[in-house]
Amino acid sequence: MPFLDPDVSTAAHAIQLAVAPVFLLTGIGALLNVMTSRLGRVIDRARFVERLWHEFDEKAQTAARKELRILARRARLANWAINLSACAALLICAVVATLFVDVFIATNLKWLAGAFFFVAMLVLIGGLVSFLREVYLATHTLRIGPPQ
Repeated sequence: MPFLDPDVSTAAHAIQLAVAPVFLLTGIGALLNVMTSRLGRVIDRARFVERLWHEFDEKAQTAARKELRILARRARLANWAINLSACAALLICAVVATLFVDVFIATNLKWLAGAFFFVAMLVLIGGLVSFLREVYLATHTLRIGPPQ
């Protein structure tokens, strides 16, 4: 079992294998940026409603209570989306590391890299589903116009 093959073509091959997962990491990073921004907006809105709570009459407090429940649900969904997407990114990092170990130590870990990639896709799907549910909830509870 040869350890650390110094051949330049071996390094070039390992880098070629890692390019596609690295591009996927970039996309997941962009998604995480959007998801964390949405979570931040939900938290800001909840804090705003809570800060004005004492100024509301009974009817407004009822409406605010309903809005806070929706915001809490949106925050949970956004949190799941972020956590699952971050786990997918970590699994993609494991794919890249496994590919490098496989090439440089001449092991047969392609099955492990494939398994990591498959699980990463499942986890990313879960994150995107949570994100879509949060967006759906946000758009279907949206009220445009003056309060009635």
